[in-house]
Amino acid sequence: MIRKASIERKTRETQVSCTLNLDGTGAYEVSTRIRFLDHMLELFSKHSLVDLSLDAKGDVDVDDHHTVEDVGVVIGKCVDKALGDKAGINRYGSAHVPMDDSLARCVVDLSGRGYCVFNAEFSRAKINDLSSEMIEHFFRSLAENLKANVHIELLYGKNNHHRAEAIFKSFALALRDAVSKNPRVTGVQSTKGSL
Repeated sequence: MIRKASIERKTRETQVSCTLNLDGTGAYEVSTRIRFLDHMLELFSKHSLVDLSLDAKGDVDVDDHHTVEDVGVVIGKCVDKALGDKAGINRYGSAHVPMDDSLARCVVDLSGRGYCVFNAEFSRAKINDLSSEMIEHFFRSLAENLKANVHIELLYGKNNHHRAEAIFKSFALALRDAVSKNPRVTGVQSTKGSL
Protein backbone atom coordinates (compact mmCIF):
# COMPACT_ATOMS: atom_id res chain seq x y z
CA MET A 1 0.00 0.00 0.00
CA ILE A 2 1.37 3.40 -0.98
CA ARG A 3 1.06 5.80 1.92
CA LYS A 4 -0.31 9.01 0.43
CA ALA A 5 -2.50 11.78 1.83
CA SER A 6 -3.94 15.15 0.86
CA ILE A 7 -5.08 17.94 3.17
CA GLU A 8 -6.52 21.37 2.42
CA ARG A 9 -6.89 24.08 5.04
CA LYS A 10 -8.67 27.39 4.45
CA THR A 11 -8.93 30.22 6.94
CA ARG A 12 -9.39 33.97 6.59
CA GLU A 13 -5.60 34.24 6.85
CA THR A 14 -4.32 31.38 4.69
CA GLN A 15 -5.17 28.77 2.10
CA VAL A 16 -2.87 25.73 2.16
CA SER A 17 -3.12 22.54 0.12
CA CYS A 18 -0.73 19.63 0.50
CA THR A 19 -0.35 16.19 -1.06
CA LEU A 20 2.44 13.89 0.01
CA ASN A 21 3.67 10.35 -0.48
CA LEU A 22 5.72 8.83 2.32
CA ASP A 23 7.02 6.15 -0.06
CA GLY A 24 8.25 8.58 -2.68
CA THR A 25 11.61 9.58 -4.10
CA GLY A 26 11.86 13.14 -2.79
CA ALA A 27 10.10 14.86 -5.69
CA TYR A 28 8.70 18.27 -4.77
CA GLU A 29 6.67 21.19 -6.00
CA VAL A 30 6.50 23.84 -3.29
CA SER A 31 5.22 27.41 -3.18
CA THR A 32 4.54 29.24 0.07
CA ARG A 33 5.34 32.75 -1.22
CA ILE A 34 8.14 32.76 1.40
CA ARG A 35 11.18 31.80 -0.65
CA PHE A 36 13.44 30.71 2.20
CA LEU A 37 10.69 28.49 3.60
CA ASP A 38 10.26 27.02 0.10
CA HIS A 39 13.98 26.21 0.07
CA MET A 40 13.78 24.48 3.47
CA LEU A 41 10.71 22.44 2.45
CA GLU A 42 12.33 21.44 -0.85
CA LEU A 43 15.38 20.08 0.91
CA PHE A 44 13.14 18.43 3.52
CA SER A 45 11.35 16.59 0.70
CA LYS A 46 14.57 15.65 -1.10
CA HIS A 47 16.27 14.21 1.98
CA SER A 48 13.23 12.57 3.60
CA LEU A 49 12.28 10.94 0.26
CA VAL A 50 8.75 12.21 0.88
CA ASP A 51 7.15 13.44 -2.35
CA LEU A 52 5.67 16.83 -1.47
CA SER A 53 3.28 19.03 -3.41
CA LEU A 54 2.41 22.12 -1.40
CA ASP A 55 0.80 25.43 -2.27
CA ALA A 56 0.21 28.10 0.36
CA LYS A 57 -1.27 31.56 -0.02
CA GLY A 58 -1.35 33.73 3.06
CA ASP A 59 -1.35 37.25 4.38
CA VAL A 60 2.42 37.64 4.05
CA ASP A 61 1.84 41.38 3.54
CA VAL A 62 0.94 41.41 7.26
CA ASP A 63 3.54 38.90 8.51
CA ASP A 64 4.92 35.45 7.75
CA HIS A 65 3.48 33.99 10.98
CA HIS A 66 0.12 32.69 9.72
CA THR A 67 1.54 31.09 6.59
CA VAL A 68 4.43 29.36 8.37
CA GLU A 69 2.17 28.11 11.16
CA ASP A 70 -0.50 26.75 8.81
CA VAL A 71 2.07 25.08 6.55
CA GLY A 72 3.37 23.27 9.65
CA VAL A 73 -0.17 22.32 10.66
CA VAL A 74 -1.02 20.94 7.22
CA ILE A 75 2.21 18.99 6.70
CA GLY A 76 1.83 17.48 10.18
CA LYS A 77 -1.77 16.42 9.54
CA CYS A 78 -0.87 15.08 6.12
CA VAL A 79 1.99 12.88 7.38
CA ASP A 80 -0.21 11.62 10.23
CA LYS A 81 -3.01 10.74 7.79
CA ALA A 82 -0.61 9.00 5.40
CA LEU A 83 0.76 6.87 8.26
CA GLY A 84 -2.67 5.33 8.87
CA ASP A 85 -2.53 2.94 11.84
CA LYS A 86 1.31 3.09 11.90
CA ALA A 87 1.57 -0.69 11.72
CA GLY A 88 5.02 -1.97 10.78
CA ILE A 89 6.89 1.34 11.03
CA ASN A 90 10.09 1.93 12.96
CA ARG A 91 8.33 4.67 14.98
CA TYR A 92 11.63 6.24 16.08
CA GLY A 93 14.22 8.08 14.02
CA SER A 94 17.25 10.20 14.71
CA ALA A 95 19.90 12.00 12.71
CA HIS A 96 22.89 14.29 13.01
CA VAL A 97 23.47 16.49 9.96
CA PRO A 98 26.41 18.81 9.30
CA MET A 99 26.08 21.79 7.02
CA ASP A 100 29.53 23.34 6.69
CA ASP A 101 30.08 25.15 10.03
CA SER A 102 26.81 23.91 11.58
CA LEU A 103 25.73 20.63 13.15
CA ALA A 104 22.14 19.76 14.09
CA ARG A 105 20.52 16.77 15.74
CA CYS A 106 16.89 15.68 15.49
CA VAL A 107 15.12 12.81 17.25
CA VAL A 108 11.54 11.82 16.32
CA ASP A 109 9.04 9.52 18.01
CA LEU A 110 5.74 8.97 16.19
CA SER A 111 4.14 8.34 19.56
CA GLY A 112 0.67 9.76 19.00
CA ARG A 113 1.55 12.60 21.39
CA GLY A 114 2.58 15.98 20.03
CA TYR A 115 5.53 17.62 21.77
CA CYS A 116 8.41 19.71 20.46
CA VAL A 117 11.69 20.63 22.12
CA PHE A 118 13.61 23.17 20.06
CA ASN A 119 17.06 24.24 21.21
CA ALA A 120 18.44 26.52 18.52
CA GLU A 121 19.09 30.21 18.24
CA PHE A 122 19.75 32.50 15.33
CA SER A 123 21.83 35.67 15.33
CA ARG A 124 19.64 37.51 12.80
CA ALA A 125 15.93 38.33 13.00
CA LYS A 126 15.40 37.17 9.40
CA ILE A 127 16.97 34.71 7.01
CA ASN A 128 16.12 36.16 3.62
CA ASP A 129 12.30 36.56 3.82
CA LEU A 130 11.66 34.17 6.75
CA SER A 131 11.59 35.38 10.35
CA SER A 132 14.10 33.26 12.27
CA GLU A 133 11.67 32.81 15.18
CA MET A 134 9.21 31.15 12.81
CA ILE A 135 11.49 28.13 12.33
CA GLU A 136 10.74 26.99 15.87
CA HIS A 137 7.06 27.81 15.41
CA PHE A 138 6.94 25.72 12.23
CA PHE A 139 8.29 22.65 14.03
CA ARG A 140 5.99 23.16 17.03
CA SER A 141 2.95 23.35 14.73
CA LEU A 142 4.11 20.33 12.76
CA ALA A 143 4.85 18.18 15.84
CA GLU A 144 1.49 18.95 17.45
CA ASN A 145 -0.45 18.02 14.31
CA LEU A 146 1.72 15.02 13.46
CA LYS A 147 1.18 13.88 17.05
CA ALA A 148 4.90 13.22 17.38
CA ASN A 149 7.70 14.02 19.78
CA VAL A 150 10.21 16.12 17.85
CA HIS A 151 13.43 17.11 19.60
CA ILE A 152 15.73 19.44 17.69
CA GLU A 153 19.06 20.78 18.83
CA LEU A 154 21.55 22.96 17.02
CA LEU A 155 24.84 21.75 18.46
CA TYR A 156 26.85 24.60 16.94
CA GLY A 157 27.11 26.84 13.91
CA LYS A 158 27.79 30.39 12.79
CA ASN A 159 26.01 30.96 9.50
CA ASN A 160 22.25 31.33 9.97
CA HIS A 161 21.39 29.78 6.61
CA HIS A 162 23.56 26.77 7.43
CA ARG A 163 22.00 26.50 10.90
CA ALA A 164 18.50 26.36 9.45
CA GLU A 165 19.49 23.95 6.70
CA ALA A 166 21.14 21.53 9.14
CA ILE A 167 17.97 21.59 11.27
CA PHE A 168 15.59 20.86 8.38
CA LYS A 169 17.85 18.15 6.96
CA SER A 170 18.24 16.43 10.33
CA PHE A 171 14.46 16.43 10.71
CA ALA A 172 14.09 15.02 7.19
CA LEU A 173 16.44 12.11 7.89
CA ALA A 174 14.95 11.39 11.33
CA LEU A 175 11.42 11.35 9.90
CA ARG A 176 12.51 9.15 6.98
CA ASP A 177 13.80 6.58 9.47
CA ALA A 178 10.74 6.82 11.75
CA VAL A 179 8.15 6.31 8.96
CA SER A 180 10.11 3.50 7.28
CA LYS A 181 8.53 0.06 7.21
CA ASN A 182 10.41 -2.60 9.12
CA PRO A 183 9.65 -6.24 8.20
CA ARG A 184 10.50 -7.34 11.75
CA VAL A 185 7.80 -5.11 13.29
CA THR A 186 4.37 -6.72 13.47
CA GLY A 187 1.53 -4.41 14.37
CA VAL A 188 2.64 -1.20 16.05
CA GLN A 189 5.88 -0.66 17.93
CA SER A 190 4.25 -0.19 21.34
CA THR A 191 3.43 -2.38 24.35
CA LYS A 192 0.08 -0.53 24.49
CA GLY A 193 -0.92 -2.00 21.15
CA SER A 194 -1.66 1.39 19.58
CA LEU A 195 0.02 4.70 18.86
